[in-house]
Amino acid sequence: MILKKLLIPALVAGFGISAQAQLPSIGGGQIHGNFQIDAQYYNPDSAIGAPAVPEKALSNGWGALTYTNGHFSAGMRYESYQNVMQGFDPRFKGAGIPYRFFTYDNEKLEVTVGNSYDQFGSGLVFRSYEDRGLGFDNSIDGLRVRYSPYKGIYLKGIWGHQRSFFTYGAGIVRGFDGEVNLNELFAGKMDSCKTQFILGGSFVSKYQQDQDPLLVLPLNVGASAGRISIIRGRVNFSAEYAHKINDPTLANGYIYKDGSALLVSATYARKGLGISLAAKRIDNFGFRSERNATGNALLINYLPALTKQHTYMLAAYYPYATQPNGEVGWQAEVAYKVKKGTPLGGKYGMDVTFNYSAAWMPDTTNLNDLAGPRKGYTSSWTSISDSLFFQDINIEIFKKFSPKVKATFLYANIGYNKNVIEGKINYPIIRTHIAVVDVIWKVNSKFTLRSDLEHMYTKDDLGSWAAIIEEFTFGEHFFCAVTDQYNYGNKYGAQVHYLSVQGGYIRGTNRITLGYGKQRAGIFCVGGVCRFVPASNGFSLNITSSF
Repeated sequence: MILKKLLIPALVAGFGISAQAQLPSIGGGQIHGNFQIDAQYYNPDSAIGAPAVPEKALSNGWGALTYTNGHFSAGMRYESYQNVMQGFDPRFKGAGIPYRFFTYDNEKLEVTVGNSYDQFGSGLVFRSYEDRGLGFDNSIDGLRVRYSPYKGIYLKGIWGHQRSFFTYGAGIVRGFDGEVNLNELFAGKMDSCKTQFILGGSFVSKYQQDQDPLLVLPLNVGASAGRISIIRGRVNFSAEYAHKINDPTLANGYIYKDGSALLVSATYARKGLGISLAAKRIDNFGFRSERNATGNALLINYLPALTKQHTYMLAAYYPYATQPNGEVGWQAEVAYKVKKGTPLGGKYGMDVTFNYSAAWMPDTTNLNDLAGPRKGYTSSWTSISDSLFFQDINIEIFKKFSPKVKATFLYANIGYNKNVIEGKINYPIIRTHIAVVDVIWKVNSKFTLRSDLEHMYTKDDLGSWAAIIEEFTFGEHFFCAVTDQYNYGNKYGAQVHYLSVQGGYIRGTNRITLGYGKQRAGIFCVGGVCRFVPASNGFSLNITSSF
């Protein structure tokens, strides 16, 4: 009965939308689209802290269509949350068409009315995008224009309201970005120049009425940024600095302090070797189109985390969330390919990647200014505090042993400040040692076995964990996996096995996955933007397709 409740509506919707792939072109144009359905049936489980869900089954689903014809394109996306799955913002509840657009593009000029996504530079002052896994969408509903009057000059502007679930934020967002590629602009004079120079600048302003009975709040808040990229041969250097005027908000405690952000990166690449370095400094640089917005709602800008995006379960157990109120961070990565025929490389060579990242609290001085427009604190550009937010030292080795066997080995040493990242109190810095062995064995042309063994050792928080994944692929279309995460080091509660089973079918762009098991509570992050995933126990269903 449970499977029937989950499968029948989803499969009917799936085959219904997939059938649109057979539609002929309309008026000489083409139709493309995709859809996804996620559903879960929940069982309460006191052993892992999984709550009872009144609806028993919840679902997130969406379907998008795009029509293109010459210089014109138009599209829409329908979304349905009946009701919102656990771990996603409950304000998504409902259904509607929150995304629709119409675009005209004649190469030099592009005009979009409706919803759009874009980014200025590295995103320090503006980035609108969506991430389904995070439940994040801050599209701009209004007008976007891109224009290139000459080769090498690229201009764009946006004006509108941000999406806020199934409505829009109260603030108006307006922005302009310009970029000049000097080598393209002065092609005749710089043909012999081996170095490329790209300059850019942005300005973004938000407007929101002041309805606070106690504070006098700025109606218009502007943020500006300048950037440069220099490319010469194997070396690529880029830097962007941004400044924002005082912007009292709920997130910063309503202080009237200007904000700033600096992001610098450099890369070097040649055959068999890649080196990347990056550093950032953020000071009171949260930027939202509504002062009292919380969570991931109505973010105007994007502040990257500068940490490795781990994909293995236990390595991703303690991910880093960017701290917009202030942080100093850096990252270094070296990727080296050991040559074939050497003692270490063997017959197939070997890939070794070393990564180090860290984030610290800036060095600040509290002003204790309780009267008048408070600035809150001052901060130093030349020093950092001794308060660690996050640190990750890891090495990853990929080795092919034969045409049928290859493996990845990972060791990571992670330090995690739970008080800062999760808003907890009285936690020491959590120190972990993580080891992963991931082996893929292609038994024959129709059967592949993947074994993923993981261990995290720590004396802090909930103690040590062990995990295993056994994944089987049958031919081109079928797969199944068994996963177990065991918190054997937990001294404060039950030492639970989080066992789950999944099976699926893939054909072309269609994928159906059905699973059952227990999901531990934790933080899920992508690029420093995070959401909390509560513990759950039950059936899950995922269907995706595109045409």
